[in-house]
Amino acid sequence: MPRGCRAGGAGGGRADALHDTTALDPTRPVSLTGPGGADAPPGPALVLGDEARLRQVVANLVSNAVAHTPPGTPVRIGVGTAGGYGVLEVADHGPGLTPEQASRVFGRFYRVDASRSRQEGGGAGLGLAIVSALVCAHHGTAHLETAPGGGALFRVSIPSRADSSGTR
Repeated sequence: MPRGCRAGGAGGGRADALHDTTALDPTRPVSLTGPGGADAPPGPALVLGDEARLRQVVANLVSNAVAHTPPGTPVRIGVGTAGGYGVLEVADHGPGLTPEQASRVFGRFYRVDASRSRQEGGGAGLGLAIVSALVCAHHGTAHLETAPGGGALFRVSIPSRADSSGTR
């Protein structure tokens, strides 16, 4: 097994995501579900990977949801297994993105709101690019579903531990 990699489950990731969201905005409603939403219970998402980098993926997605939605906007964290992949979803009911913005959101240095400078609390535009790169390094995919006014759903899928060889 590569250095820094180990088999892990979603238990820690679920706790991290809930803790991160609550720490960033204690008033924000957060729900924990399985992949796909409210009717699916959360479940294990066992993957083989670098635990620190996977925690970074969780932290970046959660902080992105908190930073780009109005205070008090609900966030849903979905965790489980679907189709042989460990899945993490972070969904919000914020302003959503246009198709042009969505097509660029995983690019390095891209900021949806260019008027938010780093001095005014804006990021460098690297968070989602880091998510994409780390997920790719784990042979997975990062996907966005969004529409203006319709919120955003970021879905990360990484081959489950039983299929972590990197072959598909």
